[in-house]
This record gives sequence, C-alpha cells and structure tokens, in this order.
Amino acid sequence: MKIIKTNFGNIGKAKVSLYELSNHNDVVVKITDYGGTITSISTPDNEGNSTEITCGFENIEGYFSEEYKNNAPYFGGTIGRYASRIHEGKFTLGGKEYSLVGNDRGNHLHGGIQGFDRRMWQVDEIVELENEISLTLAIHSPDMEEGYPGNVEVKTKFTLTNENELIISYHAETDKATPISLTNHSYFNLSGFKETIHDHNVTINSNSFLVGDDKGVPQGKEKEVEGRPEDFRNGKLFSDALQHTETGFDTYFLFEQDFLLKKVASIKHSGSGRAMDVLTTEPGMLFYSGYFTSDNLQRENGDQYGKYKAFCCETHRYPNGPNLDDAPKTITYPGEPYTSKTVFKFYTI
Repeated sequence: MKIIKTNFGNIGKAKVSLYELSNHNDVVVKITDYGGTITSISTPDNEGNSTEITCGFENIEGYFSEEYKNNAPYFGGTIGRYASRIHEGKFTLGGKEYSLVGNDRGNHLHGGIQGFDRRMWQVDEIVELENEISLTLAIHSPDMEEGYPGNVEVKTKFTLTNENELIISYHAETDKATPISLTNHSYFNLSGFKETIHDHNVTINSNSFLVGDDKGVPQGKEKEVEGRPEDFRNGKLFSDALQHTETGFDTYFLFEQDFLLKKVASIKHSGSGRAMDVLTTEPGMLFYSGYFTSDNLQRENGDQYGKYKAFCCETHRYPNGPNLDDAPKTITYPGEPYTSKTVFKFYTI
C-alpha cells in the first residue's frame, strides 16, 4: 500500500498538492490539501473494472470555475466549523449571542463563506503500513473566524485499508466553548456516472428524521418514517422513493445517540455490482439526493454531474444544533475534545 504526492495546481503563489492512496484491491482515493477535499474514489465493479464513483475534478481550477462557485455543491470537502445550516446564522452560548456569516438565504451553511473546505490544510502525518495507509491533515481556525468563538485546532485523518474501508476520523480542540460539527461532503454514483442514481438500492437504518422549515432548517420537530418516502429501513430503489418527492431528499435521519460506531446505511447498484456501507459514530446523517447540482458540471474525463447524478451521506451533529435543546454534543468545550469517525466500506455483490 502506498501514498503518492503530486502537484494539483496553484492558488496564487500557494502550491496545492494531491495525495493518492491505493490498496491491493485497486481501490484508489485521492485527497487534496485544499479544503481537505476528496477529489476522487475509484473502486472495481463485479468484473474487476475500476471506475470513478465520486464527483470532483482533476486539478484545482475545477473548484474555482464560475459554474462551480455559483452552484456551490461542496464536492468532497471537509466541512466545518459547523456542518449544515444554522438558523439565521445566530446562536446563544454562555449568555452571549453570536452572529455568523449568512451565506444561504439568511442562514449560515457549512461554516460560512470561508469554511474549512475552502482553506488550505497542512499535512500532519503520513503512515504507510502493510494493511492500511493514512493521511492526516490539520488546520487552525482562529477565534471569531466566520463568527465562531474560540481558537480551534482540527485534525482529519483519512485511512484506506486492504478491507476496502475509507475511514475518516476527526479530532478537534478549542480554548473556548464553541459549536463544532465536521463531515465529508463526497457525492457518490456507484454506476460510475453511466446513469443517474435511480437504480441504486438504498437502506437507511433510521426510524425518524428532523423536519426542516421552509428553508430546510430543523427547528426541533421529529417525524417517524413509517409510511413515508423517507422510510428506507427495508431497502428500496431511489426511483421508488423519488417519485413521491418534488426535489428529492435533503433529509437528516436520526440514529442512536450512543456515539458508538455502527452501520447506518447501505447502498447497492445491481448493474455494476458495486455497493457501499456507511458506518458512523454520529447521531444522524444528512442524506442528499443531488436535486440542485448543476447539470453544467462535469469531470475532465467527461463524467457528467447534475440533478440526481450522485448522492451524499453527510454524517454529523444535528443541523441547527446550537439552537436545539435536545441536540447531542453540539458544543465542544476546552479540555473535552471533539471526536468523530465515519467509515465508507466498498464491496461488490
């Protein structure tokens, strides 16, 4: 197993690097230090043919195109300081109200204008072992960056194993109480972008989800999935679920709040035989079916992105968590580090 470093382009005078992690089974994961971004994941189908299964670009210019900036799909980025939306960009902590950057119809989304996915990270550690390899990236978020209190030190560790697991582990420490919720924003299409996601079979092990307001921001209400399009407990095709929705899914599904690693979802594509499991320590997952992704975005090799061409499994703390009384572990305190782990396990059926 090995990690190869190459040039990914430049941002002004700053050089951007790409790190390619590969295992013995032709699984390849590429990560850039710009945004802690997964730019590519290739996995074999049931005939051994390895194909790209994530949205991204082959060089840094793709992430700075006007189309990409206007659509802002966050392809593969490490999201922080707080993933998803915070209502009206405000929260109260320790008796003080904080105002964050409003970058989504008055709400605060994915850390603001200069979230972690739009900053350069530093390589903290590279480890190459017989059965796994890992790349750890680090970033410093200063006090009041994008409106958040506290100086925060973040490390994100990407590990690829010979069991075809991509393990993403997060660790953050702060000198003031502050909201922290980190996730990866990769989009997947197990057909290798040969078709839309409609023929993917989806299982999500959740009995309920958070209800969003008219701008998609949860205000604390939960709803059972029973009898609804959101009921994926027994597995069903995207096509069966999407026909009952106007804009697909942008839904935060709820899991047990024990913060132990557990399997929460499985997605399978019978045509290619590719499948993936999602395991996480997080209390929920924002499941997005890509309705608003621009049809004008594509990889340099011709992989076409757009509406219903890829889905996201964003495992993180509750959206709008700082404003919800029952949201677990929304605030990170000095001396009590934030930790989180999510595993994407790839296999064939």
